[in-house]
Amino acid sequence: MVFPNRLSRRALLRGAASACALAATGCATRAPLPPSDVPPQLRLLGETTLPHRMPFRGTTVGGLSAIDFDPQSGLWVALSDDRSELQPARFYTLRVDVREGSLGVELLDVATLRQSGGEPFPPRQSRGNVVDPEGMRLLPGGRSVLWTSEGDGAIAQAPSLREARIDGTWVRGFEVPSMFAFSSRPGVGPRNNLTFEGLALTPDARTAWVGMENALQQDGPEPGVGRPGGPCRFTAFDVASGRAVRQVAYLPDAVPQAPTLPGAPADNGVSEILMVDDHRMLVLERAYMFGIGTSLRVYAIDTREASDVLREERLRPGAFQPAAKRLVADFAQLGLARLDNTEGMCWGPRLPNGRRSLVVVSDDNFRRDQVTQFAAFEYLERA
Repeated sequence: MVFPNRLSRRALLRGAASACALAATGCATRAPLPPSDVPPQLRLLGETTLPHRMPFRGTTVGGLSAIDFDPQSGLWVALSDDRSELQPARFYTLRVDVREGSLGVELLDVATLRQSGGEPFPPRQSRGNVVDPEGMRLLPGGRSVLWTSEGDGAIAQAPSLREARIDGTWVRGFEVPSMFAFSSRPGVGPRNNLTFEGLALTPDARTAWVGMENALQQDGPEPGVGRPGGPCRFTAFDVASGRAVRQVAYLPDAVPQAPTLPGAPADNGVSEILMVDDHRMLVLERAYMFGIGTSLRVYAIDTREASDVLREERLRPGAFQPAAKRLVADFAQLGLARLDNTEGMCWGPRLPNGRRSLVVVSDDNFRRDQVTQFAAFEYLERA
């Protein structure tokens, strides 16, 4: 089966399902990925899943692409990436109980994200001010949230960073650099559905970092089998002014293995970022390979060690210093029941031993053959 060069993750999964129907091998056979030889710096505490398409207060729970926790208020939020197709774009408040050997999750409420005029964001078919929610962070005290949208290349709807109150009402939009606008010029600008995937906030809440899933077209290719991807741009925004102030480049891994069916889907990209402190960041890379399954790896970088490329229209090899990365954990080594489309990552409450807990959630794409999986880990940071 031949697949177009540019497919969304949803289309990739649909293509994989179709290919499974045509091939006896493939999804039914999942060969293990080679394990990393780096000892993981995460230890599994517990995991749980939510029912498929769980109904909650008039909404369908699923597509959870971000999670965050505010220690001041004890508030947890999880963002759905429903593009207002099932119900209006929204996020949930929840209670998460992190304990040794168990993890409990309870939904508390749902908030509809709203435009500046107070109306919900319209469905994608409207071709209006549509959104594809992907990243979310709570500002201190849980007074409001920052959230990203990947936009929509088909209608030239640019990716965005916005602030909303905890009830979902509009506060403001950030000033996004023009390099992220979809372009009609061949080979220029972001690729559709590969834009603002990750969002991180420094501990002082003064700087928000937005992570691209893959490179701008002029910066390099998407990752392939045996070929690392071009540099993803991570952009720092001053929260007070709403303007971009710095940008660094991050090089995603090659796709770990070839799919079992030639021409079948295989991709890799950045699905989330998370600040360790004012400068250090965790980066979650998620790969999917038809017939093999999912690969999830967390890397650590120091943003101070990379060049500022905010003013660079094109990133040419050798003309900039990308962020050096160190493997923190390969999820295949952590004892999870399964690996799925994990897109959200946040710090949870401190554990009794004083160490941090790390909580992740997977985006099930509202598909029955995927799961909404929550998992909690102890973060074993190196000295």
